[in-house]
Amino acid sequence: MSALASDAVEAGGIRAKIRLSDLENCPVAQVSQEGVECFNVSKRVDPESGRVTEEFATDTEVTSEGADLEPIFSYGEQSVYRFQRSFGHDCACEMVEEYDCPIVDTQAIDGDLSIVFHAPTMNELRGAVTALRDNYDNVDVQRLVSSRDEEGSEDLVFVDRGELTERQREVLETAHSMGYFKHPKGSNAGEVAEALGITTSTFTEHLAAAQSKLLNSILEEPETPAPA
Repeated sequence: MSALASDAVEAGGIRAKIRLSDLENCPVAQVSQEGVECFNVSKRVDPESGRVTEEFATDTEVTSEGADLEPIFSYGEQSVYRFQRSFGHDCACEMVEEYDCPIVDTQAIDGDLSIVFHAPTMNELRGAVTALRDNYDNVDVQRLVSSRDEEGSEDLVFVDRGELTERQREVLETAHSMGYFKHPKGSNAGEVAEALGITTSTFTEHLAAAQSKLLNSILEEPETPAPA
């Protein structure tokens, strides 16, 4: 289970980058499984029929027979392909856009689809992420960046608690409840280890592993947002 590490300021917008895997109903992701990198994805929805016309560019020749693709433009090594589909809830991008979050960038490579969008507030962001997680098994929130204010920008970090093992979470929760992280300490490593029924060395090993995973998420260099 995952949690947002910060609720941020509700009035500030958030730029989100999310990667999704195993999208069986996404033609762009399916094409990219062959090692084809797809970018510059765009679409148009016919308001009367609901028919979606979608395009993407690639530097690699597309040989997929699974998708009904039509090559429509070529310049140098880059080609643009077009396909049509029905508007529906099996599209990850459309799920996000239902929360007033237009997709500003879409790329696919090795079967993974990466989307970038701006959420007006945390409410829309939570709704979009929840909708994706309810429909897909592999949803990775890679970066959250809040709007720049007068004092600079705040980098929002998405902490995936699912990366921790059950034992690591138990160690962290027990250490926290016993005041191990307080200053001065409410308990020492030996006391926490005894409460957990493990040796002190085992406690420190689990604690170090858990802290390393959390710090990897928190201390990553922030991605500089590209102009929308």
